[in-house]
Amino acid sequence: MRKLFQEDLHNLGGQLTDIAVLVAEAMEKAYRSFESADVQLAEEVIAADARIDSMQHDLDEKAIELLALQGPVASDLRLVVGALRMSTSLERMGDLARHIAQLTRLRYPDTVSPEPLVPVYREMAQMDVSLAQKLVQLLETREVSLLSEIYALNEAINELHAGIFTTIASPTWEASAASTADATLASRFFERFGDHGVSVAKKVHYLETGEWEAEPAV
Repeated sequence: MRKLFQEDLHNLGGQLTDIAVLVAEAMEKAYRSFESADVQLAEEVIAADARIDSMQHDLDEKAIELLALQGPVASDLRLVVGALRMSTSLERMGDLARHIAQLTRLRYPDTVSPEPLVPVYREMAQMDVSLAQKLVQLLETREVSLLSEIYALNEAINELHAGIFTTIASPTWEASAASTADATLASRFFERFGDHGVSVAKKVHYLETGEWEAEPAV
C-alpha cells in the first residue's frame, strides 16, 4: 500500500510537469499569434486551454483523493497540498496565454500592439517562455538553483511592464483609446504570467526546504 502511495505522489509531480510543458507551449504560440495576427494559431491556443484545464482537474481530484484516503503527514502532506496549489497557478498561466490569443482574435486582421511597443512585447514574451521552460526543468529536477534564474526573469518582465505604462502615459502617445486599452491588457497578461510562474517556483522551494521566506537574490 505504501509503495502505491509513493507512486501516486510521484505521478502528481509528473502531472504538474506535463501541465507546465503545455503552458510553455501555449505562451510561445500565443505570442506568435499576437505578433503576426495569426488568428488560426490563436484559435489553437484558445482550444488547447481546455486540455490544461482538464489536466488540472484530474490532478486536483487525485490529490484530494490522496488527502482523504491516505491521510499523508509531514513531507508527503506538503507535496500533496503543494501540488494542489501549483496546479492552480499553472492553470492560471494557461488562461493568461489564452487571453493573449483572444486579443489576437478580437483585433484580427489588425495586430494588437501599437508599433512602438512591438519590441517590448517581443522581449516580454521571450522571457515568459524562458521562465516557463525553466519552470518545467525545476519541476522535473527540483534543482533549487534554477529559482534565481526564474526570479531574475520575472523581475525583468516587471520592469518592461512598468516601462509600457510610462510610454502610454507620455504626452507623445498617439494610439486610440481601444489600442491603448489592448496594450495595457496585453502587458498585464504577460506580467501576470511571470508572477504565477514565480508562485510555482516558491512552492517548489518550500517542498525542498520546508521554508517559505528564503529566496535566492536576483
